[in-house]
Amino acid sequence: MNPIRLAIRSLLFLSFILIFIFSLRAQQSGIRWSADGKSYLHIDQNEIIKTILPANTKEIFVSRKQLTPAGKSVPLEIYSYSLSADAKKVLIYTNTKKVWRINTRGDYWILNLSDNSLKKLGASRPESSLMFAKFSPDGAKVAYVSEYNIYVEDIASGTIKPLTTDGNRKFINGTFDWVYEEEFACRDGIRWSPDGKSIAFWQLDATGTRDFYMINNTDSVYSHVTPVEYPKVGQSPSACRIGVVEVASTKTTWMKVDGDPRQHYIVRLEYIPGTNDLLLQQLNRKQNESTIIRCNASTGLAQVIFTEKDNAWVDVYTPAGVENAYDVDFKHNIYWLAGGKEFLWASEKDGWRHLYRISIDGKKELLVTAGAYDVIAQKLIDEKNGYVYYLSSPTNATQKYLYRIKLDGKGKPERVTPTTLEGTHNYDISPGGAFAQHSFTNSYTKPVTELISLSRHAPLNEKESIASKLTKAQDEKITEFFKVKTEDGVEMDGWMVKPKNFDANKKYPVVFFVYTEPWGQNVIDSYGSSTNILYAGNMRDDGYIYISLDNRGTPAPKGAAWRKSIYRKIGVINIRDQAMGAKEISKWPFVDASRIAVWGWSGGASATLNLMFQYPDIYTTGIAVAAVANQLTYDNIYQERYMGLPQENMQDFINGSPITYAKNLIGNLLYIHGTGDDNVHYQNAEMLINELVKYNKQFQFMAYPNRTHSLAEGEGTFAHLATLYTDYLKAHCPPGAK
Repeated sequence: MNPIRLAIRSLLFLSFILIFIFSLRAQQSGIRWSADGKSYLHIDQNEIIKTILPANTKEIFVSRKQLTPAGKSVPLEIYSYSLSADAKKVLIYTNTKKVWRINTRGDYWILNLSDNSLKKLGASRPESSLMFAKFSPDGAKVAYVSEYNIYVEDIASGTIKPLTTDGNRKFINGTFDWVYEEEFACRDGIRWSPDGKSIAFWQLDATGTRDFYMINNTDSVYSHVTPVEYPKVGQSPSACRIGVVEVASTKTTWMKVDGDPRQHYIVRLEYIPGTNDLLLQQLNRKQNESTIIRCNASTGLAQVIFTEKDNAWVDVYTPAGVENAYDVDFKHNIYWLAGGKEFLWASEKDGWRHLYRISIDGKKELLVTAGAYDVIAQKLIDEKNGYVYYLSSPTNATQKYLYRIKLDGKGKPERVTPTTLEGTHNYDISPGGAFAQHSFTNSYTKPVTELISLSRHAPLNEKESIASKLTKAQDEKITEFFKVKTEDGVEMDGWMVKPKNFDANKKYPVVFFVYTEPWGQNVIDSYGSSTNILYAGNMRDDGYIYISLDNRGTPAPKGAAWRKSIYRKIGVINIRDQAMGAKEISKWPFVDASRIAVWGWSGGASATLNLMFQYPDIYTTGIAVAAVANQLTYDNIYQERYMGLPQENMQDFINGSPITYAKNLIGNLLYIHGTGDDNVHYQNAEMLINELVKYNKQFQFMAYPNRTHSLAEGEGTFAHLATLYTDYLKAHCPPGAK
């Protein structure tokens, strides 16, 4: 699917990733580099096109004709694809279905490029039930998950062999439960061994995890109940263990990882190159201790090689990892060096997110990057020339640039991105580092891409360069970036869009867009970052000032102290930062302090409620969509990572929950929630309503029947939501200058 279309769809789905997904995911190339880095594949009009570099010669690699099954006139629609190691077979993923967040269930077909034969896998399995299909190293077999069990299919004979048989909704083989997928982006739970004789896999036992019941009252005259295994904060997670199953015998060996399997998480799993041993990452229940473990796949013996502890939490992946997590093929990859004798690891243990070289025996550790800056995302290891390439922005937390540094830890960071284009850059670099697809955007430039020679950072084709596209890609520069310092001495980045024909001698209403939690950064220099998708019209034309601020605790590249100051203080420190920022902005001569509105979705809706309830003297109008009104209703992985265990610090959860302060409501509140929300449960709405009713607090409420967290289902939903939002804002925080 076109990555920009996908980005826009994501915008409509989740407001809390509104900016993040647009600015980052819209730039993803959707290309697959060849092993030698001299060509790449991409999907164009439902065909797979091969581009050979540097000449940029294009040829059809897989045509629509090749994708058309025998006896059919319509080709398979490619959702995703992969190649066998020898590139002679193509695995086509099609007819997909959403599981929770993305389409990870569907049909797989094998296209043999030698004879153009096209064969559907899983003939005995239900339609659209296959997940995570992948070739064996020799390309003779395919492994996949179907209905919670793991299968191997011989391509030549079509023989399907079950490797597990005990799987069900509560006993999960090769994939994950709801909360692992939502909070760790863990979905694909199978890994082929390098010799192709066995498969390593996750097994989750959710029998001890209580169900939360989703009630559908709209599709029949009797209600339908959908159970979801959902561990609330304070409840133990599903038991997790790693098995290695032999393909020939189906014998499973379980890895002997220390600890109670219901008091830990395993979030990474890979075979060590050149061996049949495994490397996995284990987190304790509180997620403040990470352990890297080497396991003998034959015996299950486990050896701890590296441990990291944090006073707050250990990050599993970076914001750029979140970007990739919405891809169906996403994995938490381990980056190997020296043929598997070392790996590159990101850690914040010195106060900044830096890269370390760690030996496979754990005896050697070398800091590769150093200094008062964060490595935002690793992009390429060029071991031949001794460099690692990474994204960073040492001087401006709203932007991203490519840097490189020597792998021996002795060099200094070298900026690769030219200084001529300020904004957000991303790179998909070829193996070996000869070429890259370079993407660029900023607040007034739509995402544009070019193919470059990385060593010169020069376009391969001037006519297709970013420079040649800028004029058409650039809009009017309407977004202003600024910094505001609060009375607490906290300096925050912000963006602002002023009304059209702005007159500094007049006063205007301000609408704040908030998220505020550790899962999202709003203030980034990228196209669309200051767009309000729920406003039916143009806020500039109508006379609103639109502003967003990034408080402490947001995942900006400002160091671990900035990000982790929010530990056990969600709903407190972030809310005060936002309120004190708004207080300073209210003093600006062109701001009408009597017309201050705030809105957000998900965590941003929680912030909206807290701001309305805790600082009713600042905010006159609030619109909250799908809020966590009571932190004790949300899932254990997210809440416990950032807030601790309620059994140990219950008061922190009470202090941070909007429901605690609902009695203070003075202004105008519109609360919106979908009754079929499997993420932030609708019970939050009913709990909050009860509290507001208790204190006779008047407000407006809209429930969307059987809609999920995205409110994307049902004919006319988005138009209705946008109209509701806009009409309420205009009625209670009127636009225009005074």
